[in-house]
Amino acid sequence: GSLGVVLAPNLFHAVLCLAVALVATGGLFLLLDAPFLFGAQLLLYAGGVVTIVVFAIMLTERLVGQRLRQTVRYAFNAAVASAAVFVGVLMFVGQASFRAPRPAPPGDSVRLLGDALLTRFALPFELLAVLLVAALLGALYLARTDD
Repeated sequence: GSLGVVLAPNLFHAVLCLAVALVATGGLFLLLDAPFLFGAQLLLYAGGVVTIVVFAIMLTERLVGQRLRQTVRYAFNAAVASAAVFVGVLMFVGQASFRAPRPAPPGDSVRLLGDALLTRFALPFELLAVLLVAALLGALYLARTDD
């Protein structure tokens, strides 16, 4: 899926490959016994983000009046950078010591997450919401047309 995102010449096909990669990531969450993260990944990313990107492609093609094609101008530079990151990750994983994970706390993990977000992490959660609203307003300001 991820290679299809980068290598697909058609932008719409690249977004479909992105959806496959995001669903596969959700499947990993399910295999790790994290059903809440699986649901959030599926609804927010594979559903919401992909839908927004598809609408953006369709609207942009309508405004421009031609089909958008994805170009691979810097394939060699991207391959070198990807290989460097891959080697760095391999070195990091090779030096890491893997210990047994701590057992999960007893009880409902979704309820514990909700309690943590509304008690101990309430202020950072609200600051993140304000930051996202500010980013949305900035994007709207930059995207508006001067009529």
